[in-house]
Amino acid sequence: MTTTSPGDATTPTVRPVVEADLLDVSRIERAVFPQPWPYEAFRRFLDEPGFLVAEVGGRVAGYVVADVTPNFGHDVGHVKDIAVHPEFQGRGIGTTLLERALATLAAVGAGSVKLEVRASNEEAIRLYRRHGFEYRRTIPRYYGDGENALVLVRPTD
Repeated sequence: MTTTSPGDATTPTVRPVVEADLLDVSRIERAVFPQPWPYEAFRRFLDEPGFLVAEVGGRVAGYVVADVTPNFGHDVGHVKDIAVHPEFQGRGIGTTLLERALATLAAVGAGSVKLEVRASNEEAIRLYRRHGFEYRRTIPRYYGDGENALVLVRPTD
């Protein structure tokens, strides 16, 4: 877990999201993605232990939304959304959020974790591969603009 003193303006502090964070999360979503989730979509995940934010210098710099689904005795974690505000990208915040989400999913019993990623999002694909995710399949026209999604999976540690 990455934690810092409140005055540290460079190292992210990761914590569970609270309702007061949702506006910042929604703003980051709109700044990063061409087809953002609506504000209300985030509200549905407020009680999920894998809905985390990263703060830098007192500002919400990024977030991850992850949950667990029971699957015949083998719970599956799902990283549903992860984003870092453009101003904070390139500082390892996405990596920190992903690592915390993976640890949280493992702690609540997920035996594996899956995610979907745009086939063109090479930077995200590299991040996921560095964390042990492997390609499973392609979902044609997954995104509203017709782009394919790659389904990546990894076991939890």
